[in-house]
Amino acid sequence: MLYPPQGAEPWIGRIGDAPREEVVAFLEDAARRIRIRDLQLVKTAKAGHIGGEMSIADILTTLLLHTMNLDPTNLDDPERDRLVVSKGHVAAILYTTLAAGGFINPDELDTFLQNESMLNGHPARTKVKAVEANTGPLGHGLPIATGMALGAKIDDSSRRTFVVLGDGELQEGSNWEAMMFAGNQGLTNLVAIVDRNRLQQGATTKATNSLEPLPEKLRAFGWEVVEVDGHDVGALVDTFAAVPATSAKPTFVIAHTHKGHPISYMRDNVAWHHRVPNDSELEQALAELGAVKEDA
Repeated sequence: MLYPPQGAEPWIGRIGDAPREEVVAFLEDAARRIRIRDLQLVKTAKAGHIGGEMSIADILTTLLLHTMNLDPTNLDDPERDRLVVSKGHVAAILYTTLAAGGFINPDELDTFLQNESMLNGHPARTKVKAVEANTGPLGHGLPIATGMALGAKIDDSSRRTFVVLGDGELQEGSNWEAMMFAGNQGLTNLVAIVDRNRLQQGATTKATNSLEPLPEKLRAFGWEVVEVDGHDVGALVDTFAAVPATSAKPTFVIAHTHKGHPISYMRDNVAWHHRVPNDSELEQALAELGAVKEDA
């Protein structure tokens, strides 16, 4: 089965204090299953942004099923960590990961993009309680997350705010205003993660508006910068466990990823920004992910 049935113990409760190697193996398999379910959602709905969904699956799985202080049975806890997925067009992978963690009923996934479904094409906090901010228009997530982190600092709270950004999104000036403010305020409780797959809709980020030298720019804005392989779950576990990276700065994680990973024909292919696989492409993708008959 892809997910625990409704009423069963969610995946998020099954890690506990297990040894690191068991945690990593668990998260790797969870990310694989989450990708399978995401493919099925996009295929059924005939819409989605599957390339970027594949590229951040390991990041969201590690955050929501391991790193973050979140209880799916108590989403009103004022001391919970916050997650803002600024690249809101990858809503399908957010929903599949939330379902894996027990934050939403897995059965709701079958309603993705249907009329009156709570699972919109962009995540909405008024529809899904586990969603902290409405996102989709790019350049909004980091400013919102910065405000959340500032609020926690004022409250003298230990809660952390994580925000996942697209690298094409970093071309929006609102992000740089937020970065400058967060660095100036020393928001050590703020962790930004960029899905650095180097592709955006229709082109490479370099061809559109080069971001480099990105690490040096971020440091100049007052951030501690960490670079990591965004598909190495063990490295992600260790990186997120080490934040805040300093006692005086917010942390910016540059997660080097590949659009469409690990599907061979999608990987690093800009055409898969928002393509929907046909039947044979879906079959191949599921096979590459090791889907068994009951999963497909």
